[in-house]
Amino acid sequence: MEVELFPDLFHCIETVARKEYEEVTRRLLGGVSDAALEGKLSLLRDFLEAADFRELRRQSEERLLQGKRVKFILYCEKGQLRYRMVEC
Repeated sequence: MEVELFPDLFHCIETVARKEYEEVTRRLLGGVSDAALEGKLSLLRDFLEAADFRELRRQSEERLLQGKRVKFILYCEKGQLRYRMVEC
C-alpha cells in the first residue's frame, strides 16, 4: 500500500497529511469498513508522529518555489514506515 500526498505553496506537507488523516478517520467513523482505509490511516498516523516536517517543508518548498510539483509517497517496508519525495 502507498499513500500519495501533494503539498503546494498554500498547504505544506504536514497540513496535507493532517487533512488526509482527518478525512480517512471521518470515513472510518462513518461506518466504512475497509482494510485499505485502515492501512492508510496507520501510515498517515505513523508519518505524522515520526516525520521531520521542518526539513520536509524546506525540501518541498524549495522545489515548489521553482514552479515544480512534488509528491510524497508513504509506504511500509518490512513493517517500517518509509517515505520519499519525488518531483512530478
